[in-house]
Amino acid sequence: MRKTKILVTVGPSTDNKEKMRELIRTGVNAFRLNFSHGDHKTHKRSTKLIREVADEEGVVISILQDISGPKVRIGEVDGELQLKIGDILKLSKQENPNDPNHLTLSYPSIIDRVELGEEIYFADGTVRTKVIEKQNDTLVLELLVNGVLSSRKGVNFPNTHIGIPAITPKDEKDLAFGAELGVDVVALSFVHNKEDIQNAKKILNENNSKPLIVAKIETISAVDNLDEIINECGGVMVARGDLGAELGTHKVPAIQKKIIAIANTTQKTAIVATQMLSSMVQAPFPTRAEASDIANAVYDGTDVVMLSDETTIGKYPIQAVQTLVDTIEETEKDYDYYKCYEPTANDIFANSAVNLSHYLEDTAIVTFTSSGTTAKSVSKYRPSVPIYAVTHSDDVLRQVNMFWGVKPLFTLRKSDNSAILLNEFIAKMRKKNLLSESDSFIITKGTYIGKRGTTNSIRVLDYQGIQMIEEENKNV
Repeated sequence: MRKTKILVTVGPSTDNKEKMRELIRTGVNAFRLNFSHGDHKTHKRSTKLIREVADEEGVVISILQDISGPKVRIGEVDGELQLKIGDILKLSKQENPNDPNHLTLSYPSIIDRVELGEEIYFADGTVRTKVIEKQNDTLVLELLVNGVLSSRKGVNFPNTHIGIPAITPKDEKDLAFGAELGVDVVALSFVHNKEDIQNAKKILNENNSKPLIVAKIETISAVDNLDEIINECGGVMVARGDLGAELGTHKVPAIQKKIIAIANTTQKTAIVATQMLSSMVQAPFPTRAEASDIANAVYDGTDVVMLSDETTIGKYPIQAVQTLVDTIEETEKDYDYYKCYEPTANDIFANSAVNLSHYLEDTAIVTFTSSGTTAKSVSKYRPSVPIYAVTHSDDVLRQVNMFWGVKPLFTLRKSDNSAILLNEFIAKMRKKNLLSESDSFIITKGTYIGKRGTTNSIRVLDYQGIQMIEEENKNV
């Protein structure tokens, strides 16, 4: 069973039931709705299609809402600007239609914060400039590299504190709408500190929504405040596009490893995103460097790898996902399973279950989990055996689907009687043809069923034991 999960972005290339079905059958575990593009009507339609296909296919599929955040962009450009080293651009609060190199910003107040000599990057850092003059409400920029610039491209200020809240008024409306849709995961863009996450939680709580919150690490301040951010959220995304533009591409690999390592030890999901298979936007095969990039993310311990352009505007979305599947499966044959982390008081039973699985061949771990915490804890120790999750909540089932190695099975009815739940688990496994004579399970559950953080027992159940339980139920 493949352990590393696959998240793909919905776009024109894939926003229909046929493509979604094909993507799921190829190996997709979750879909991303990018709220930087499209309107609420479009995203509502996509959500409906995803849920319908998942139900028809009988699989658990998660939906991630990626809110825009204060993404700084230039205004409209007439066609494309072909720029060369030494050319001059002007960044201004005022429009000047007579000068094609005169650009405006989506947040013009930033211009006041930029100092002489600072660098400004455009289009994910492919166009780099330096401020050589300030004229009232205008910055004069000199091109440091050759490049091409078109409308609405992103802007990065690696040397400037731009002073814009991570949650914009648009984001507040989008978060409320995501709560209405029932999204499973929310990704917060351009997070700077833990307060940004707390503000998002407040909005979500007001809308009676408790999704898994993922902080996108794509700014210098986010890297500086990494520990407090990870402690406050449920996961992190290594957003390598803006991160590379802000810090320099050469620093991204080491930062990626650091982010994933901290997420692994703190039981937070880690997502690696941006340019995993960029060449496959236009080509049916990846480059060798891209295959190595995917493998390294898996070796680093990422829970999820994500595709963007490859499945939104790409010509070969299915082939791109198949490439991920093939590369991940091959890499996981050589993966370093059974991590030796020091167990905490909260995950000692999960650690014990994983250690036990190391010595019992062909034994899956089954977590009876109310909040998903036990499944996350087992995932932390990276066993080679399958991790199955059963819970009372469809929401929790879709959230644990974002964690490495966890296969969400189904929900069970709420009951204070663990024997009843075990019987129902066996019956559902039998109904779904998931039991064979070679099967055995290490089951983790709590004495207080349905209460978060109460897992305190481990039971080994082989096929003979399952048959005995079934026989006892017949005689009751």
